Amino acid sequence: MKNKPYYHLAGSFTLLLFAALCYIVRFYPTTLKGFDKTIIQGVHSLAPAMDTFFLWVTKFANPLTIVILAAVFLGLFWFSQERITAIWLGANLVIISGVVNQLLKLFFQRARPTILPHMVTEHSYSFPSGHSVTSMILYGTLIFTTGLFIKNKFWQYALQILLGLLILGIGVSRIYLGVHFPTDVLGGFLLGISWLLFTYPYYRQQKLVYDLKTIGRK
Repeated sequence: MKNKPYYHLAGSFTLLLFAALCYIVRFYPTTLKGFDKTIIQGVHSLAPAMDTFFLWVTKFANPLTIVILAAVFLGLFWFSQERITAIWLGANLVIISGVVNQLLKLFFQRARPTILPHMVTEHSYSFPSGHSVTSMILYGTLIFTTGLFIKNKFWQYALQILLGLLILGIGVSRIYLGVHFPTDVLGGFLLGISWLLFTYPYYRQQKLVYDLKTIGRK
């Protein structure tokens, strides 16, 4: 893949930012208080008018929703002969959302914010935001693969923008609902996009090999 170095350069940059944020959260968490509080207050200035909207949009990254949507897209990809895409999506969710993010939460053990009342119930640790990681992984994978089913460039871009706004909306909802610091959300986004940028070129290479073998069998 000719653009592989550019994806890896971008992935390295986002991973470096994530590593720096992890370092600060682990050793100098008090330096983030001003930043987090300012963003939280800014986002919550939309209350209570946006309560219903953010309670709705956050559900797009709830565990049950993710399991259902993942099953739908995995089946869609697999039975439409896009099996490498199905494997990439499944691996992304299992490795990053299911394993890496949970281990990071246990390592940092960051308590959830108490600046605002929690509008939803959460029991795990706060950093990185699981909803942010998972939304970036699931909907981000779909952003990279829209061209498989939508050939018209206009509608490709339209869907990609819509998915990007959904990812952003989910992240903002976690702040609005009082259950995450902005830096939790940022950490989740950086972790998710780093993984996608690093693995996308390898996915494209394997997909090309698989497609050529499939053509050869026909």
